[in-house]
Order: sequence, then C-alpha cells, then structure tokens
Amino acid sequence: MNGPAASSAGPDVFIFAGGGTGGHLYPGLAIAQELRALAASSGRAIDCLFVCSDRPIDERILADAGERFRPIAARPVGLRPATLVRFLRAWGRAVADCRAIVRESRARAGSGRVVMVAMGGFVAAPAAMAARRERLPLTMINLDAVPGKANRWIARRAGRVISTYPVAGRPDWTIIPPIVRRDALTSDSRQDCRRAEGLDPDRPTLMVTGGSQGALTVNQTVAAVARSGALAGWQVLHQCGAADAGSGGSRDELIATYRDAGVPAVVAEFTRNMGRWWGAADLAVSRAGANSVAEAWANRVPAVFMPYPFHRDQHQRLNAIVLEQAGAAVIATDAVDPAANAAGAAQIIARLLRDPGALAAMRSALDRLGPADGAARAARAIWA
Repeated sequence: MNGPAASSAGPDVFIFAGGGTGGHLYPGLAIAQELRALAASSGRAIDCLFVCSDRPIDERILADAGERFRPIAARPVGLRPATLVRFLRAWGRAVADCRAIVRESRARAGSGRVVMVAMGGFVAAPAAMAARRERLPLTMINLDAVPGKANRWIARRAGRVISTYPVAGRPDWTIIPPIVRRDALTSDSRQDCRRAEGLDPDRPTLMVTGGSQGALTVNQTVAAVARSGALAGWQVLHQCGAADAGSGGSRDELIATYRDAGVPAVVAEFTRNMGRWWGAADLAVSRAGANSVAEAWANRVPAVFMPYPFHRDQHQRLNAIVLEQAGAAVIATDAVDPAANAAGAAQIIARLLRDPGALAAMRSALDRLGPADGAARAARAIWA
C-alpha cells in the first residue's frame, strides 16, 4: 500500500506522544517534517498533533516549531513513595485526556486515518494506553540503545516498533539510522555559519551543549578547559541551560570565564539555531542523548561525549559507543565532582583541541558511517 486511499475525505492525523525533554520531541518533529513531504508528493492532506508534558521546555520547543500541541499532566514513575504517588494520581487523568484527544482527532480526520506515534518516555505511556483502549494503530519509536521502562511497556502494546539501535532479544524491531530534524542540519559553509553567529569565520570553533536543558557538569568542565588556556586560538558556541548563579556554570559566569580567558564566545541558555551551531563546529562537547549523538553523526562533527552519570542502565554511554568504536568520538566519564572532571574529561577535551590531526581522523570516520536518514525511513514506515 502506497499511502492512504485517495477517497479519504479528511486529513490523516498523526499524533506524536512524547515530551519532558527535547530528546523526545525533536525526533518527532523530524518525522513530522518527512511525513509532510510524503503527503505533499502524493497530494494528500495531513495534520500533526503533539501530545507533550506540561513542562515549559515542551511549549518552548513546539511553539517555536509552529506545531499544534496539547500538554497533559503525565508524570514519571519512580520508586520513591512521593514520586510514585504523583505518578498514580496523574495516570488516570492523563489516559483520559489522551482518549479525548484521540476522539477529537477522529472527528477531525473524518474518513481519514488517525495514527499514534509514541516517542518514548513518561508522556508516551498514557498515550499508548489510550491508543490501545481506542483501538488506534500504534507505532513506537525507540531512540536509546537501552530502552527505558516506559518503552519496554509501550513495546508490548505497539503494532510496530522502530528503533535507532538494535536491541538484544528484539529481532522483530525495525532498525533505522539516527533520526535528525532538518533544523539541526545546514547546507551553509562552516565560515558562513560562524559569521552568522558573530564569530570569526576562520577560527576553529568548539560547540558545547548539555541538551535542551543544559548540563551543569558539562558547563563546569568546559569552563575548566578555558581557564587552563587550552582554548587559545579557538572560539566557542555554548548552550548552557539555566544553571544557578554561583555554580560556575550559569550563563553570566561562563561569559565572564571566557572573557577572562580571552576566548571569543557566544553563550546562550537555549538556542534555536542548532543547525548553524553544528555547521560552525570543529569539535563538540555534549551529553550523549540520542539526539546529540545523531546530530554529531549527521553533521560530521567529532565529539567528546559526557554521558549523564545517574542513569542506572548507562544508556547514554551505550548511545555513544557506536561513534567511539568507529573512531569518530571519545566518551569521557562525568565524575560529577568539578575537580575530578578538571583532571579527567577536561584533559581529554584539551588534548583534542591541540591535535588537528586527530580531529581530521575523527571527521573521516564520521564520513564512513553513512547518512543519518532515520527520519525519512521512519516516516515511510508510518505512512505505509
């Protein structure tokens, strides 16, 4: 079947469920972009709706993208009594809200299709339950090397699972390359990207990101690199999140650190220009969420990954292993303690800053990995 029937009177509605962090939203945005391209080529009308959390980051990302979205009061599950109570209190309401969204979407679609796409995490779980109760087709997108509890639960209820990583014991899951949204890519030259950010077009550039909400220990580690003098001759693009003043990792503190070190820098709590930032970069320092790993791959930027240290399954480390094994990235341990990171991860970053030959070899390794076209492949599978 090559898409929906031409006799369908209403638009096909694709409901993307996920949120709480950009890691669950950006891949959904990428797939929605590709679905729209497929619809345009076939002359079909489609509508995309995002079911997200009520955290401010979700509204910021989806409003900036111009997407329709509906927040629900879903909460993560946890072992602590208070966290478990909050989850249980929110669960019934979240499922009921998602069922109402499904019914509204069916009315909007008329005789068109309605499809649920679960992007993983605590928002996707009640949406998956609603899809099951409403007998709605459900596809799950797994983005991490080790599926979390919510994803394992959703997978048992999904008609199809698409994963950006092979997962042991799941031979029936469809494996695709990384998913990257178009806004995280650019066709502009490195010099043009730097110039657009007010930087020297010919000066090597370090990009730093702890993800959409920032990462304090990443900020502190790169600040230690700047104070050591290792950034001499470089410039920096740094997405820092909203760290507390006095931590050494807030925006104002980082601006002062770079200024005192004589390093030109653009520091933002959040940037809407990730494609341009990646396009400007010679090296990245980043957490190892699925999005960050995928974007480093797609943009051919060597990276030092500092995986989030508090996940029991260490899935961020496993996300990055494919690039490390290919020789395209280095995984550095986030020891949490600033002094330990200054003696560990910061030294790895400093070594690469001083070794253009190593960076060139890492870029060549990235070129050999092939295209990160998972968004188009996922869209084709969902569209079929």
